[in-house]
Amino acid sequence: MNLVYRVVLFLISGVLYLLKPFSAKLNHFLESRTSLFKELVIFRNSYHGSVAWFHVASLGEYEQARPVISVLKCEKPEMAVVVSFFSPSGYNNVVHKPHQNVEFITYLPLDRKSLAEKFVALLKPDLVFFVKYDLWFHHIQALKESKIPVFLIAASFREDQSFFGVFGSFFRQNLLAMDWIFTQNEKSLRLLKNIGYSKASMAGDTRFDRVASTAASPKALPEIKNWTAERPVVVIGSAWDEDMKLLIPLINSRPNYCWIIAPHDLNPEPMNRWTSQIQLQSKRYSSWSSTDSNSVLFIDNIGMLSSLFQFAKLAYVGGGFGKGLHNILEPMGFGVPVIFGEVKNPSKFPEAAQSELEGCGFSVVNEESLMECFAKLEQVDFYQKAVDSAQNWVKSNLGAADRIIEKVSKLSSKI
Repeated sequence: MNLVYRVVLFLISGVLYLLKPFSAKLNHFLESRTSLFKELVIFRNSYHGSVAWFHVASLGEYEQARPVISVLKCEKPEMAVVVSFFSPSGYNNVVHKPHQNVEFITYLPLDRKSLAEKFVALLKPDLVFFVKYDLWFHHIQALKESKIPVFLIAASFREDQSFFGVFGSFFRQNLLAMDWIFTQNEKSLRLLKNIGYSKASMAGDTRFDRVASTAASPKALPEIKNWTAERPVVVIGSAWDEDMKLLIPLINSRPNYCWIIAPHDLNPEPMNRWTSQIQLQSKRYSSWSSTDSNSVLFIDNIGMLSSLFQFAKLAYVGGGFGKGLHNILEPMGFGVPVIFGEVKNPSKFPEAAQSELEGCGFSVVNEESLMECFAKLEQVDFYQKAVDSAQNWVKSNLGAADRIIEKVSKLSSKI
């Protein structure tokens, strides 16, 4: 099976390069990796100390890694942190911004044996953390051959994943190679036990640490504060068409609210269409002044959303009806109750069902249920109970990053 994997990766690489001229995204995916080894050499020549390498798939996994990076830096401030991305969307969102505690950001090369071995040999990491699920066989094998400690953090497993299927023996090699696996929940521990893996513990979801940190020191955004004044605010994060079909009638029925909408896609076409259907005056942040009298503000940039929740009385988080629910924990870090569309694949987003059990998350299926839910949350007692639930849920789940680094320090002499 290992040989089959190598042949398949070789063939896929060839096909990708053949198709490159016909796809801008594919061209970017491949071209962005052409200089990664050169840049890696430059970094390593400028820094000769110890290195911790964190690999993430995209932006969401990076957010889960950040609390662990922060705690690691507190314990070992002289250790450089390198973060690798697989996804261009994740990489492009962070590479041009300053990131505290991160010394170098790179792409991960394709999982060809020669490329993986070269990457590990040039980087020479002392500790490695894979985040959640993005595990690559040849990179992990190169690390193990070099006797470098490897950990999987924020792991959240499901029965239908390749690791646990009838033909999962090849993919299980990636799990069995880990020095320790830190899971988000008890179910993941049970699934690991079922395949005979015992070097694991439940640390919890590091996103709680991350959202609490963001809520403790959000961007000030005084122009937003000035605009909202004393009016109640609803922040709609990662809005898709499916979400806006329900939300637009609600928006039109509540002219006394401020509505802040951050679309999932910054393409102007959906925003133009939504604006034409919204009866309240709408503006886009890029051409807006805090003295404007609009009630609806579209955020046509990336990077503001997590701090916008500080102004919210309520939040709606999109994606549940579509490809995947956005992070509902971000608003809850501010003690803000969250409404979201019914999740198509609840096993991928267990926090959705848990938030409903906690009493701070509310799933809706259509326009009528959204109207009913919103009206309930306008009741003072019901709303306050939801706020208290959000605050208590986040508070009770803090500390995952501390638990991870505490265990890693016992397992490795590098900390």
